[in-house]
Amino acid sequence: MNRLSLVLTTTLVLLSTWVSAQSPLPNKLLFGVAYYDEYMPYERLEKDVQMMKDAGINVVRIAESTWSTVEPQDGVFNFTHIDRVLNAMHKGGIQVIIGTPTYAVPTWLVRKYPDVLATTSRGQNQYGVRQNMDITNPHFRFHAERVIRKMLEHVKNHPAIIGYQVDNETKHYNTAGANVQQQFVQYMKTKFKTLDTVNKAFGLDYWSNRINNWADFPSMVGTINASLSSEFAKFQRKLVTDYLAWQAKLVNEYKRPGQFVTQNFDFEWRGYSYGIQPDVDHFAAAKAMDIAGVDIYHPTQDQLTGIEISFGGDVTRSMKVDASTRGRNYLVLETEAQGVPQWVPYPGQLRLQAFSHLASGASMLEYWHWHSIHNSAETYWKGLLSHDFEPNPTYEEAKTIGRDFAKLSPKLVNLKKTNSVAMLFSNEALTAFNAFSFGWGATERYNDILRPMYDALYRMNVGVDFVDPSSTNLEQYKLLIVPALYAASDALLERLNRFVKAGGHVVYTFKSGFSDEHVKVRSTRQPGIISEACGIYYSQFTIPQKVSLKGDPFKVGESNNTVKTWMELITPTTARVLASYDHPVWGTYAAITENTYGNGLATYIGCMTSDAVLQKVLEDAVKKADVWGVDQQLTFPLIVKSGVNQQGKLIHYYFNYSATPGSVKYPYKAGKELLADQPITSGQSMSIEPWGVKIVEEN
Repeated sequence: MNRLSLVLTTTLVLLSTWVSAQSPLPNKLLFGVAYYDEYMPYERLEKDVQMMKDAGINVVRIAESTWSTVEPQDGVFNFTHIDRVLNAMHKGGIQVIIGTPTYAVPTWLVRKYPDVLATTSRGQNQYGVRQNMDITNPHFRFHAERVIRKMLEHVKNHPAIIGYQVDNETKHYNTAGANVQQQFVQYMKTKFKTLDTVNKAFGLDYWSNRINNWADFPSMVGTINASLSSEFAKFQRKLVTDYLAWQAKLVNEYKRPGQFVTQNFDFEWRGYSYGIQPDVDHFAAAKAMDIAGVDIYHPTQDQLTGIEISFGGDVTRSMKVDASTRGRNYLVLETEAQGVPQWVPYPGQLRLQAFSHLASGASMLEYWHWHSIHNSAETYWKGLLSHDFEPNPTYEEAKTIGRDFAKLSPKLVNLKKTNSVAMLFSNEALTAFNAFSFGWGATERYNDILRPMYDALYRMNVGVDFVDPSSTNLEQYKLLIVPALYAASDALLERLNRFVKAGGHVVYTFKSGFSDEHVKVRSTRQPGIISEACGIYYSQFTIPQKVSLKGDPFKVGESNNTVKTWMELITPTTARVLASYDHPVWGTYAAITENTYGNGLATYIGCMTSDAVLQKVLEDAVKKADVWGVDQQLTFPLIVKSGVNQQGKLIHYYFNYSATPGSVKYPYKAGKELLADQPITSGQSMSIEPWGVKIVEEN
């Protein structure tokens, strides 16, 4: 038995016990769409239900956008459109997830209480866009609670409902008005007790920023102190955590046994889902949910790589962790069918995307949305159906997905994954790093450091979990990837040292360990506490100009051997130099090092390298951490992901993210390729069509 088979198989008994003990998980693959009857230009509910059934759709999400429809005036409620959709879906055998309708406020609420619109650093928001409110505002909270309770009291006994989504892609929306500033002062009093503690921890003597009376505490809108601004950002994230927990508590009063509460978390947006969300502490906010949910959007056509699907899934799976598993299954509440015009998928890509979500641990895939909207801001964000509501190639392909989901559901639902590599991210480090990134001449931000490391691991088929400073399971992993851990407590850095000493491997990037948890730069030689495990120190850093790595140590060629953006002038103490700078002045300094510490190994990347160099460094780390295996014989565009199904059998997904055919020599135990229902033997060659997928279940 190979190593992956052994590791995964030994967890089966624990995992089966875990599944039965958790809050409701789907007992089948859910395949669905968001559906907005109130947006329809003419009556077609029955026809939509029939077309959904023809496509194998078994779940819809409704109501999260409908506050002004369900409460057209203050205290006047009308749930007619919800009732008719619930009844029609139930008659058609389609289950329903209901969203609380609070992420877009009605006009009458703003007219009556203008202060529900958030005041940000740019002034007060104007009515029109969604998510423009102050989620702490008492008038907003009162009316949000009332509409939630009225709606849930009305629908709670309907048999079509399987779960609830609280709010929608919730964030703090940069709320920073006087009421929020007052709450922040109280938060600071509770956390730090005295102003002397605050002044010392945050270095507020600088530029006469010292605060000598709580009544004098200034607004954070204009602060130049990164410690204060980072703490305020942390406080704003806590507002989101508390708000979602408040909504979940309300819903829990009404939900029936077997129903779930979820939230559709999203990511930093760069025209698509890109990186760690700066405005939400996902791990903290997910605690109030029965099941984590996510929205994942990504390029398609020639730009389809599957990386965003994998990244979003790995983060979401890692949001909820139990003692017997390193991640729990999750729901994809939104992803694109056609999406924006440049994302209309090539033939085969919709299927490839769908099974890619399952391979990362999703138990539900839901498109935003069923039909294309005929007016307003999202007119050209196209649904599964186009504006004419007629079948189209994307809809026809969705029908094949629905059939395969229904057929293979018992074998593919609630896949359990066990990885040996984790990426340690930090919202605090993200905020702090970004606070200074432009100050030192860089265009890169935190996610520009994190994503290339994740992408490199994805491309070499290394499975990844995510952990953060609150995680209790760091020690379960063989290798930790730690990008730009700019702000971190002594306790966390000492824990990472112990991890290495006990036999773990860590890969750090530049700017790690630089400041404490309050974003105050450490006064010791850098990189501070982790110098012990890394076997290095530096006191100077600069922005490279015509700098490369001496001797092309990773054999990546001249164009990929350059150093950009940032370089730390590293002196090894006990570390081995993997790369030095090629420069007439800086050539005496190390750029990348590796150090044996106790039973483990710490790699430190002291500069911004090319993706090609980063790939080589991480490949070496994966091999030395004893994580390299047969899956790593394949590289992108051939992607493989594995897990254990509910019958205790290993499942192997093979994806071809390419317009040309691919071929894989199947390396595991004999089994069956599930989509074709054909047996396969170990060592057998398996062809994968362009944008194709194969799924093998071991015997």
